[in-house]
Amino acid sequence: QVQLVESGGGLVQAGDSLRLSCTVSESTFTITAMGWFRQAPGKERESVSAITWSTGNTDYADSVKGRFTISRDNAKNTMYLQMNSLKPEDTAVYYCAAGVYRTRYGSTWLSSTNYAYWGQGTQVIVSS
Repeated sequence: QVQLVESGGGLVQAGDSLRLSCTVSESTFTITAMGWFRQAPGKERESVSAITWSTGNTDYADSVKGRFTISRDNAKNTMYLQMNSLKPEDTAVYYCAAGVYRTRYGSTWLSSTNYAYWGQGTQVIVSS
């Protein structure tokens, strides 16, 4: 069973930066892609970014393009999310996820339905 552990959340001010990490407990051999999602209070979960494990191809939600950078370290079985120029609207619980295959033809890795494994989440609070 694949387990994901996030870390790096915290309380920051608008304009600050944070880096989230997500470590996979087992070999990533079967993982095709990993992603970051977030859920703010009273809102639905939304996609943030995704990365394919072997090629490093990335995808971003429009709301974070130019500010967030996703990356991975295959040797450490770890994915990162570098978040710069944080805004109060970035406040949410951030979840990492790992997917083996796409469950719906034509969907992208920004779709949460493609992910079988989820972390417990890490809180990010951005004050104005």
